Amino acid sequence: NKGDARHAARLGAVQALYQMEIAGSGAQEVAQEFAEHRFGELPVPPDGEFFVAIVNGVPDHQVEIDRAIAASLSENWKLERVDSILRAILRCAVFELVARRDVPAKVVIDEYVAVAGAFFGGDEPGFVNGALDTIARRKRAKEFGLPTPEGELDF
Repeated sequence: NKGDARHAARLGAVQALYQMEIAGSGAQEVAQEFAEHRFGELPVPPDGEFFVAIVNGVPDHQVEIDRAIAASLSENWKLERVDSILRAILRCAVFELVARRDVPAKVVIDEYVAVAGAFFGGDEPGFVNGALDTIARRKRAKEFGLPTPEGELDF
């Protein structure tokens, strides 16, 4: 089923981005390694095209993505202070919110809250939900029946 394959792609993409940040590896190198070695470890075969789109898309739009995440955090939180897996989850989700209009914002939020739940047992899924809800309302105001903020550019 397409939804399960996309969920597996999102889980894989978060792990790949985490690995890219920790090891300093490039997107293509990591995407290839995952396709060849890691996909077999996931319970459902991932949507490979969707996986590659996220893994390549996040670094391509990193500055804008990180700016959107930073703006959603409370003043006493800096993006560097956020756990690296959480940072990878937020980056993948924000990429989808801004670059994958084919995926409804509510689906993106629900999916990445579930991904956070796969990695963390505490408050993290709620933190992801709050941050993504804030970002989605800004980046996809129309879907929430809100006026579009002035000067808000999409890439």
